[in-house]
Amino acid sequence: MTFRLVHLSDPHVGPLGRVRLRHLIGKRATGYANWRRGRSRSHDMTVLEALVTDMKAQGAEHVACTGDLCNIGLPSEWETARTFLEALGSPEAVSFVPGNHDAYVRGSLEGLLATCGRYTGDDSGSWGRFPYLRRRGPLALVGLSSAIPTKPFVATGRLGAPQLAAVEALLRALATEPGRPFRVVMIHHPPQPGGAAPGRELKDAAAFTAMIARAGADLILHGHNHITSAAQIPGPNGRVVPVIGAPSASARADGHGAIASRRASYLLFEIGRAERGFTVTARRRGLDASGAMGDLGALDLGEAEHA
Repeated sequence: MTFRLVHLSDPHVGPLGRVRLRHLIGKRATGYANWRRGRSRSHDMTVLEALVTDMKAQGAEHVACTGDLCNIGLPSEWETARTFLEALGSPEAVSFVPGNHDAYVRGSLEGLLATCGRYTGDDSGSWGRFPYLRRRGPLALVGLSSAIPTKPFVATGRLGAPQLAAVEALLRALATEPGRPFRVVMIHHPPQPGGAAPGRELKDAAAFTAMIARAGADLILHGHNHITSAAQIPGPNGRVVPVIGAPSASARADGHGAIASRRASYLLFEIGRAERGFTVTARRRGLDASGAMGDLGALDLGEAEHA
């Protein structure tokens, strides 16, 4: 028996609706201008609806959404974000971690979590706190927040020392459990050094990768770059951990989406227990060159081991 996990990211759900002048101060002003100049046309809600319809037909047991539900962190976007998450599934079937657009200005992330926090619910009953742990089938889903407010034209992220220490303790504890679970770490920013361009990177990526080298994980999922990607970072005892990025779930088939790895798609993982460890396969589903929704082939996870 295998467990089916979907990974999607960066839907940038629209439209923005009515924008009041009092909201367009600081970074929101430049973000709104960028939205009007072209970003709104890069993210197609018809494409996003078709992708969600296709995803739900695959019979996945759980969905991991790695951030950027919002565009410029407006209060009106929080209900839109919740409506989108509800379309994906119930809070028990969907796990969400926030991205930089969800924390666009001070107060944005708090407002979003007040509205959508049940999708970050920990097995202990708390929500809106990171890291969080959710056990689903053979999986232990660990949610992190790299979302922080930044200056205009900057999209960096940061975990911070307390969150890094907490997730290391959590991953170490999971590794020692009898019949240990398959540990999936969810984060918005690419977590490895060099994983994103300067001004868009995770500031403590080196500390994160050092932590994974000590504590281990089985799969790390992220978004942010709006491109399908597969990398590896070292784990304990000479093993490697796959780091998988998903593109924007609403990217059109033209413009930037003309590049196959940037077109709207999601990843479908099948994870099963083996005699020694786990087996993992992944496929992409989304827009093909003609704009039709369908299977885009297998994703190579590299030489990652899951003992």
